Amino acid sequence: MDIEQKIELIGRNAEELVTADELRELLSKNEAPSAYIGFEPSGLVHLGWAMVASKICDLTDAGMRVTVYWADWHAYINDKLGGNIENIRICARYMEDCFEALGVDRTKVKYVYASELLDDIAYWEKVIKIGKVTSLSRVKRAMTIMGRTEDEAEVDSSKLFYPILQATDIFCMDVDIAYAGMDQRKAHMLARDAAEKLGWKKPIALHTPLIPGLKGGDRMNPAASKMSKSDPDSGVNIHDAADDIRRKIGKAFCPPEKEEETANPVLMLCKHVIIPRTGGLKIDRPEKFGGPVSFSSYDEIAESYFSGKLHPMDLKKGTSEGLIKALEPVHSFFASRPENLNAIKEVLKKLGKL
Repeated sequence: MDIEQKIELIGRNAEELVTADELRELLSKNEAPSAYIGFEPSGLVHLGWAMVASKICDLTDAGMRVTVYWADWHAYINDKLGGNIENIRICARYMEDCFEALGVDRTKVKYVYASELLDDIAYWEKVIKIGKVTSLSRVKRAMTIMGRTEDEAEVDSSKLFYPILQATDIFCMDVDIAYAGMDQRKAHMLARDAAEKLGWKKPIALHTPLIPGLKGGDRMNPAASKMSKSDPDSGVNIHDAADDIRRKIGKAFCPPEKEEETANPVLMLCKHVIIPRTGGLKIDRPEKFGGPVSFSSYDEIAESYFSGKLHPMDLKKGTSEGLIKALEPVHSFFASRPENLNAIKEVLKKLGKL
């Protein structure tokens, strides 16, 4: 695979790459650069992770050395799972299973816990150096990466550490490419700015879009309406039964206007989950409504929907069945290896979250 093919694969279905020129230069000097994505272990996994798993596979296929970073202390700061660090680590072990079930080869990625880095005094030296070149106002603006507002720093000052810790993670792991959803962009830009001021290696930033919540997206602010673990009906859980998927998609926001395309969760699930995972979408319709129809690309689906040839209810029915098919390998995986799933369910039951 040549450099341009790698760039195309790395950027496939991404919303932003900062920058393509930097990536091209990196690949010309390094055949196996490092990339990472970080997660707060915080609950059951929704379908947004399917898109992330596909991108991790793209990165490993392009020759990247990929680290999945379990931000356990970050989740503790963010009050996840009762603020209990052992609960958070139980969740991380479950999430490793989720990635494998979604197609990520365990032998091609490295899993690292934040607690492995935070024991090193060099980590905290970098925290201080990044803090010295980053204004308080910028740190507070970046708190949206943890689903918090600026005002919440007034309640719990530990949350002010979070954006700087996230930037520090990148430098302590010597990451070439920082990957995340668009909701984490501010942390990556903070890290790039700090690197420039400190004379450190500037990380390339790769961002994939956020799949909007089923109750309705906001094309101007996708992060505000993304699928959420705290609201089960805002998204499809990868463990959801077929009837639950049909019920949720049947009630989903599905506007017919082209200008609302990226805020349409049904279309975005077709684009980012069903087409990449199953290769197409089949919709069974009665003959009086045009009969069965199949699509091999997202563009074909969008054209048919926005032209009025495809009714919203038919799109929803097809999407439901497409998701059920896409999740068959996940359900098979956990049927044979339920231990970590059962463990996190027990945690969530004790916390009253399940």
